[in-house]
Amino acid sequence: MIETNLTGAESELREVINLFPESESAHIKHVFKDGADRLINTVTVDGGAYVYGNLIPAGLTPLIKKRLIKRYAKLSVYKALSKKYGKDLPWGALTGIRPTALAYSEMDKDGRFEEFFTEVMKVSPAKTALTRAVIEAQRGVYEKNPDNTDFFVFIPFCPSRCRYCSFVTADMARYAPLANDYAETLAREIEASAPLVKKLRSIYIGGGTPVALSDEQLEKVLTALDKINAGVEYTAEAGRPDRITKENLSILKAHGVTRVCVNPQTFSDETLKRIGRNHTAAEAEEKFLLAKSMGFSVNMDFIAGLEGETEEDFFRTIERAITLSPDDITVHTLCIKRGSYLAESEKRLLGGEHTQNMVNYAYKALTAAGYRPYYLYRQKYMSGNLENVGYAKPGKECVYNIDTMEEISSTVACGAGAISKRVDFTAGRIERQASPKDVKTYLDKEEEITRRKLALFS
Repeated sequence: MIETNLTGAESELREVINLFPESESAHIKHVFKDGADRLINTVTVDGGAYVYGNLIPAGLTPLIKKRLIKRYAKLSVYKALSKKYGKDLPWGALTGIRPTALAYSEMDKDGRFEEFFTEVMKVSPAKTALTRAVIEAQRGVYEKNPDNTDFFVFIPFCPSRCRYCSFVTADMARYAPLANDYAETLAREIEASAPLVKKLRSIYIGGGTPVALSDEQLEKVLTALDKINAGVEYTAEAGRPDRITKENLSILKAHGVTRVCVNPQTFSDETLKRIGRNHTAAEAEEKFLLAKSMGFSVNMDFIAGLEGETEEDFFRTIERAITLSPDDITVHTLCIKRGSYLAESEKRLLGGEHTQNMVNYAYKALTAAGYRPYYLYRQKYMSGNLENVGYAKPGKECVYNIDTMEEISSTVACGAGAISKRVDFTAGRIERQASPKDVKTYLDKEEEITRRKLALFS
């Protein structure tokens, strides 16, 4: 339970408290001393009181002041819980999903943020070093330009639902009758959205499993995108190996796609069967080699902490991935959210220490093999309070991933559940417009969706 008079901070404070499952409750109250510059936070944890003070500089805007008050509230709760239970977390008091964005914003004139991370926010030296490595790998790609635009297309269909998945996906067995209408509506939305692009940075077709569409339906979507493609990085999440064919890869290639994702998640056949993936490790390897032979840059996704996996299973997966040598390897940490099958059967994530060993092994093995961490993000309910990290060979960093995670480029997004985003550097804000997640609702509101998007970017 949280009792606080910090308006708007309750959800973030709950997130901190949830990282300490031993705690039954925490209460926080704050007062200003010495006029209005000294903030005193009193945190009560299971009967014990902890008091922390912070200075609020004068002359701040109301928005910046509110942000600092919330930050110090989270920090005070974290320090109180950490002291009470003798437990430190790898990311300290950070609860946001973009640690690198915070690092960029807190850099001093010499580009240093490390002291702020370790001394103020209590981030571990290892995670602080990871953040620095990501920032260094982004050099040459990271670009703040008000005209920069990424174009995102969402195809929600999947051949089946994995046990850990919480994304808005539509089982193809059930939604097949709507797939053709979806492809046609999506193509019209893409064409209507094309004029909103200023300086195109990348195109990204995500899912779901985009190649769950028939070849004819996929052609409709790609043909609409032909009018936008300007020879930039062009990614399609082929995703599930059981849906990748030479035919649909050929269609992607003919329309200018340069990069595909082949995502086995693990190279353990036992785990694949357990999590509901209808393919084998050998099939994943076969489809990866097919994509490489056709000239695509290929990313592979893996998940640390999957249901029933041992550390040794994960270590073998990483070593096999290194042997295959894709251009990018993304290591996710298992995250159980509402809407996944696992969330219905598990109250908490288990084995955080084992997951941390997996993530640490991936970092050491992949960097030793020549990969560099180039983007990272975090989510609620992640095993071990860890992170997702994208690794790439030098020069193979994905522009779209960097732009999206750092929120430095506007995004024109099309499809059910897609979120368009307009970044305004001058005003220092980001405005968003989301489409309905349900496929049928998306089809019914086609004109409204386009109208709202045009208004966002006008």
